[in-house]
Amino acid sequence: MLSLMRHVGSMLTAAYVAVSCTPATTAAAAAGAEASFKQAGIDPVLSLNDTLADVLSLPELKPFARYLLPLEHGYDPKLPLSEMERLLPYHNFVSASRGVAIINDFIARSRDGQRLWYPLSHQDSGLFFLPGKLGAPFAVICPGGGFAYVGSIHEGFPYALELNELGLNAFVLQYRTGSGQRACADLAEALAYIFAHAAEFQVDVKGYALIGSSAGARMAAVLGAYGTQYFNSPQLPLPAAVIMAYTGYDSYSSSDRPTYSVCGDRDYIASASLMAARIKALQNLGIPAQIKIYPGLPHGFGTGEGTGAAGWLKDAVAFWLQQRQAQAAPQGTAP
Repeated sequence: MLSLMRHVGSMLTAAYVAVSCTPATTAAAAAGAEASFKQAGIDPVLSLNDTLADVLSLPELKPFARYLLPLEHGYDPKLPLSEMERLLPYHNFVSASRGVAIINDFIARSRDGQRLWYPLSHQDSGLFFLPGKLGAPFAVICPGGGFAYVGSIHEGFPYALELNELGLNAFVLQYRTGSGQRACADLAEALAYIFAHAAEFQVDVKGYALIGSSAGARMAAVLGAYGTQYFNSPQLPLPAAVIMAYTGYDSYSSSDRPTYSVCGDRDYIASASLMAARIKALQNLGIPAQIKIYPGLPHGFGTGEGTGAAGWLKDAVAFWLQQRQAQAAPQGTAP
């Protein structure tokens, strides 16, 4: 059954990718999204003119509808989806047309019997699973939002679908807000859940990656360095790599994992110079680390579609897979 769902998911991902490069929330973008989905045999349910209430009322999306968009601190149910960027004040280049395409994708997957949501032990915590190739490695994606909201629609699901295009399995973490400690504990529990259910998910647990943006990047770095046991979860192998987008996290030690970072030089929340200094410190410790700084970009650019940062995630994945291969090679041999 899961193998069939992987095939269905690949069809839906292709439809999503067809519209993901159009960041503008225009009528032309909406028409293009609808045409792409219909070409893939999908009848879109939602449009930019629909509202948050419409999303929350759809039976296909229960019980996870409230986690598709950041609704942690109240919302106007009449807000049109064309204005979803108002829900993500810390982010830029939020594409409403892409967001609607993703939600329509999830509706179609649910109608085809694919399970998307796996709740964890605490209320408002869980995993979205978007499968890639059978037996491929996985990454856990931690969206940002200043621990005030979880911006999965902008830097969670879009990342996951790009990983799927590369054949990789992706989990997007919905974590409890209000505390970095609680969020990290949710990430630790999520990893334990994935390892315990690896056969069900049909993923390779060796050499996984943690991917985070903003607050989520802090979570990825902390779990990478300290491990799951630090947050009262079973001790698990550490990730092969940590991928961090635009974060002010500046701590480092010899326990840190190989790290790939990106940011913009116009980011007034996460300093590019601070991130570059941390990468340099990791390099001085002998830890593989890279950073890419994009001119003119502010905080929260997500996948970077429509900007000079477009494609950064593929470069980050290449770094991850290189580290994964190197760590799997016997000592003294070339990877």
